[in-house]
Amino acid sequence: MNDFSPEILFSFVNYVHAPLFDDCEYAWDALPLIGKYLSTLKLGRIDSEIPESSILVNRNQITIEKGCTIEPGVYIKGPCYIGRGSEVRFGAYIRGNFIAGTDCVIGHGTEIKNSIFFNRTHAAHFAYVGDSILGSDVNLGAGTKLANLKLRRDEVWVKHKGSELKTGLRKFGAILGDGAQTGCNSVTNPGTVMGVGAASYPCANISGFVPAKHLFNHERNLIPIRDNHTGKLEV
Repeated sequence: MNDFSPEILFSFVNYVHAPLFDDCEYAWDALPLIGKYLSTLKLGRIDSEIPESSILVNRNQITIEKGCTIEPGVYIKGPCYIGRGSEVRFGAYIRGNFIAGTDCVIGHGTEIKNSIFFNRTHAAHFAYVGDSILGSDVNLGAGTKLANLKLRRDEVWVKHKGSELKTGLRKFGAILGDGAQTGCNSVTNPGTVMGVGAASYPCANISGFVPAKHLFNHERNLIPIRDNHTGKLEV
């Protein structure tokens, strides 16, 4: 395994879409597989109430499980799978090839395309999530943008330990391991990877690799995160 292996970044316990990652050496290898994976599922099952003012495009390619809250004014385009107990708030814009686990939140003004949410993942306020993977219990601070396209529009590389890893992807936003968090109004550059429990300051311009249990600050430094009660470094 490597620092970017799905098994390092995510727990697959109780995550029904784990097979999507079966043949992925790097977590981002799953991004071009989302559409194909969704095509293998029996979509078209709407088990939660949908307000009349919400728009479902390609309804036969959308599954919304039981216990979901879909507010008025939502736009959802299939293929898309939204897991049990999730919440999609007014003004959310889901553009297809999207998978949400259980108890997720897609908030007002949030736009998502070709992305994967694990369980209890929150993009609750004014976020952009493009070609990205968010692990369980990830929280995006309000206004977070996961940029997915370089200005030169060429291949996205991941910076790691003084080298750059080719991804083969022209569009690739960010990967956030389980429990990672961004401060409000943060922006991740294409190809950013944040490890398990990593975090950023508000208004940070994040790039490269943020190791597990490290904080990315405004000076682009990586600070080990300490336990609030013991003061010891978290591991």
